[in-house]
Amino acid sequence: MTEWIDTQRPDLKFDELSGDKQKQLVADLVKIQRDGTVKVDIEKNAPAVSELLKLHPTLEGSSPIVDDVVSESKKLIPRLKIAILVVGTRGDVQPFLAIARRLQEFGHHVRLATHTNFRNFVRSAGVNFYPLAGDSRELAEYMTRNRGFIPSGPGEISVQRKHLKVIIESTLPACTEPDLETGMPFRAQAIIANAPAYGHTHVAEALHVPLHIFFTMPWTPTNEFPHPLARVPQNTGYWLSYIIVELLIWWGIRGSINEFRRKKLNLPPIAYFSTYRGSISHLPTAYMWSPSVVPKPKDWGPLVDVVGYCFLDRGFKYQPEELVLKWIQKGTKPIYVGFGSMPLAEPQRTTHIILEALKDTGQRGIIDRGLGGLGNCTELPEDVLLIQDCPHDWLFRHCSAVVHHGGAGTTSTGLRAGCPTTIVPFFGDQFFWGETTHQKGLGPAPIPISQLNPTHLSNAINFMLQPEVKYRAIEIAKLIDSEDGVVAAVNAFHHHLPSELPLPPASEEDEDFANPLQWFLLKVEKWCCVPCGLRL
Repeated sequence: MTEWIDTQRPDLKFDELSGDKQKQLVADLVKIQRDGTVKVDIEKNAPAVSELLKLHPTLEGSSPIVDDVVSESKKLIPRLKIAILVVGTRGDVQPFLAIARRLQEFGHHVRLATHTNFRNFVRSAGVNFYPLAGDSRELAEYMTRNRGFIPSGPGEISVQRKHLKVIIESTLPACTEPDLETGMPFRAQAIIANAPAYGHTHVAEALHVPLHIFFTMPWTPTNEFPHPLARVPQNTGYWLSYIIVELLIWWGIRGSINEFRRKKLNLPPIAYFSTYRGSISHLPTAYMWSPSVVPKPKDWGPLVDVVGYCFLDRGFKYQPEELVLKWIQKGTKPIYVGFGSMPLAEPQRTTHIILEALKDTGQRGIIDRGLGGLGNCTELPEDVLLIQDCPHDWLFRHCSAVVHHGGAGTTSTGLRAGCPTTIVPFFGDQFFWGETTHQKGLGPAPIPISQLNPTHLSNAINFMLQPEVKYRAIEIAKLIDSEDGVVAAVNAFHHHLPSELPLPPASEEDEDFANPLQWFLLKVEKWCCVPCGLRL
């Protein structure tokens, strides 16, 4: 604690202040940076910080180890209708697909709701799809312009609200409407969601069903590191950075949320400023990264689990084109460079930077075109291969090192393959993962996309080629490979389910199946429970 916490201070009651005064107090603490993060300086307004720190909970009890949850639990888990709500890019959707498939193995009826452009991706994994509003490419462009969730200027506020409003409103039909193709009735008995699917809490409240948050970046306040969207000079301000980010996002979506609650959910609105703040701290939350990479903070209580990376493992069945396989086999392992779903303002310039760095370091390279259009309209040398839509879990095993944007999914796949990693962050948690890999000695300091040039990239490649860096990457890969994040994620979900769960009305069940035999089997299934640690 800093000294001023215990000194005489004005008797501020933050919750009782007007909205304008609350905003002003928070504004005195923060500054929106050019990289889209929020700089939180706790020395700028000690009284305001002191009031916000009163929201800090006192944790009691210890957190069970998620791997031991099933063996400790004797409760039976009924087969449930589960809606999974995911907002984001393909990398955000992919780990939820792995979890959905595992839940289906337990006999649960799972619906994954996400953006329409991922329809085929979801269905190809054998999971039911339902559309959420919003275009992931437009969201990526917005977040690239603003370097994250928080609008960088007045002109972007309306854009943010427009995107989020339609997404929020689409979360209700995703949990209650019949299947769009078969007409099969569906009403969620449990909801899994990532944090940006902002309607999740309110739909769960209206339906009286349990909600479990799963996410790939830290969203629960901790004193061990700052919010990924914040820059905090003083480590005493780490916990506070989560509250500040929550407030800024909540103030931006509050109008849409309350309209949704009144008009769609028949729920009362939430006060302008309340202890809610859009927080997920009161909800069961599972973080999908390896505890070997970022251990669970000591101040995260028993509601929070770090389950490990959740891999879909598409590459094991992948058959590459003969041209790709021959190119890989005819020389030394290449450097992979790709930025996934990230839009690029100058793809041709960025391609030239990559080619020059590869030439300077004498390395073969694979350039992934991605949605940004790398390699287009450029003649490539023989020692550089241009690819598109190749599963990373197959490709990275054939690479000596990787350079990418730092999405959580791409980062995890590179580390699992034992690849030293250079992260070129565009926005959001990509900076967090860049710093994390650097602190672990698995790669150089991150290079923000605005600072990417041939010299910086050449230095990064040379750093990754050091034997000691490769050794550390292989060691962390062994630890990641020993974990099973998908199993741990499902175990955590089952563990945190309440002892009593809502069942759909009898009339709804009867409508599901007109065939008498199907109706009978459904009735049997209603009362057929399986221990949460056993596969069907």
